Amino acid sequence: MLFYDSSIIILIPTLLFSLWAQVKVKSAFARYKEVKSSMGYTGADAARALLDSNGLSDIPIEVIEGNLTDHYDPGTKKMRLSKEVYYGTSIAAIGVAAHETGHAIQDKEGYAPLKFRILMVPAVNLGQSFSWILFIIGIFMGLSPLVNFGIILFSAVVLFQLVTLPVELDASRRAIKILQGRSLLVGDEVYGAKKVLNAAALTYVAAALTSIAQLLRLLVIANNRRN
Repeated sequence: MLFYDSSIIILIPTLLFSLWAQVKVKSAFARYKEVKSSMGYTGADAARALLDSNGLSDIPIEVIEGNLTDHYDPGTKKMRLSKEVYYGTSIAAIGVAAHETGHAIQDKEGYAPLKFRILMVPAVNLGQSFSWILFIIGIFMGLSPLVNFGIILFSAVVLFQLVTLPVELDASRRAIKILQGRSLLVGDEVYGAKKVLNAAALTYVAAALTSIAQLLRLLVIANNRRN
């Protein structure tokens, strides 16, 4: 009865918040992707201009499939934008492109939370792959060391989500600042970009809260089984 005990109640508020956050970001992006920027730049144009102006002209910009799959890869030093953002001339597209530029600038400046997040990737991959497996085996076989090791591995996932928060919030702050500085968006257009990025930030808050709730549930299950 591992997955149906009363501790599942711990997850309900965070799951509801996650659903609300997803609705918010999709709604904000859908709204502002219909609002064309008055300057007529595409997301790729904006990203290229912002990268070049920050001494990052060597970073290529690639198109990738998917919706809201945009990201900057610090490992390969490449920016990847979805088709809607790469080719789009909307406020949403330019806001997202500027956000990813913010990550590239973080990487260039050696922003500490980003560096720490990169270092954590191997441990996080291990935790995501094996934490629940080890925990479940430990519970059913009554092996406390295995249970504890599963919890430790999942704690790395939680820490990663917590470190991600300042990284994403800082990238959005940088995005708004550089958009205003370069006048790629004007007037209320900046407000629209900020709305999109603020909605996106909620998804990272939701991910962090959900991982914390999952960790609390593991601790409750482990304690109940010991008792």
